[in-house]
Amino acid sequence: MHSRKSKTGKLFVRILLVFVILVIALSALNYKLIIGIYHGMTLFEPEKLAENFCRADQRFRSRLVAAGGDVSAFTYDLQGLPEHYQYAGETKSITQFVEHTDTTGLIVTSGDVILYEEYFQGNAAMSRSIVWSVSKSVVSALMGIAIADGYIKDVSDPVTNYVPSLAASGYNGVAIEDVLQMSSGISFNEDYFDASSDFNKMAPSSVGLGGPLEDVLLTLEREHEPGTVREYASSDAQVLGMVIRAATGMDLASYTATRLWQPAGMESDAYWLTDSSGVESAFGGFNATLRDLARFGNVYLHNGFWNGKQIIPQDWVSASVTTDEAHLLPSEHSLGYGYQWWVPGGDEGDFLAIGIYGQVIYINPRHNIVIAKTSAYRGYEQDGEAMELESVAFMRAIATALGETTAQKSGQ
Repeated sequence: MHSRKSKTGKLFVRILLVFVILVIALSALNYKLIIGIYHGMTLFEPEKLAENFCRADQRFRSRLVAAGGDVSAFTYDLQGLPEHYQYAGETKSITQFVEHTDTTGLIVTSGDVILYEEYFQGNAAMSRSIVWSVSKSVVSALMGIAIADGYIKDVSDPVTNYVPSLAASGYNGVAIEDVLQMSSGISFNEDYFDASSDFNKMAPSSVGLGGPLEDVLLTLEREHEPGTVREYASSDAQVLGMVIRAATGMDLASYTATRLWQPAGMESDAYWLTDSSGVESAFGGFNATLRDLARFGNVYLHNGFWNGKQIIPQDWVSASVTTDEAHLLPSEHSLGYGYQWWVPGGDEGDFLAIGIYGQVIYINPRHNIVIAKTSAYRGYEQDGEAMELESVAFMRAIATALGETTAQKSGQ
């Protein structure tokens, strides 16, 4: 009798222990979910932007983009920035623009030489920042590489050749090129500050707090004939990411690491944010250090050749920054658009990747300059688009001044 009670007691203790472990495990899961929701809800609080942007890859679901051992080294020839730039008929202060736009990091390079590098608001050289829609230009690079690798035939292929599930959406039969040029014809509300917009239906999923991103894409309908109207839609970049994943048979992070990040000699690991199913948020979830953003810009400055190798095909780089249709051309109040790259007007030949709240990679081949800027611009809701247009004048002034100084030093 005593033995039976002893066995019963031990069984009860084991059951109780399993129950306690389950309760602790569930509590931990709920805690993680609650913390994730809290970070999502406070992500864009103005006074927390700088901290939140440099910790996004730690606070939300993310996938590693591993750097390699063959780092492309920079040397230093530090110079001061010019004092002024011209915009809208006014002379403006470079320093004031840096301060006003809540810059967290600014770097200027000429090839493998760093001419200027400063960090602000607690950021440092090893700080990773989420670069929002600059991610789209990374995806564009991966698309060019995937075509060169033979995984994708060419840009005339319909996206549904690679992701058949999209046939149920407005993306059915749309060519990859039309999606690259934000001319898919899809009906998509990109308003970041409208809680009911299509963008904000994708946003929770992009940080792993909702269902799969694909679920949102499948609800989208066609509004225009593809290839006729340029209408900026983050869903287009997400579709491109899905095409690359399906065609290569690799997740986007692994493909980024092995075909772009490591060949380019990036110094630090990067991260892609993912949805709850592990699919990368291709439209805006990339996190990287400022120096590595400058290296990425240098890949494009050098026509895809960097760190001793051709990483992106030269003809892809050229096509990516060509505005070859009327609806893609720049205007007085709008930048032109290529393959997920912005192209300003004028004869400067420059182009740039832009992310909300002041993220920029700017490339100026004429002056052999790359500029990368991360920011946490608290006034973005009020005048974000105007600030982005003004930033082109800001960047051009820096590129001209430092580019000419560097050319004089080298005797060119």
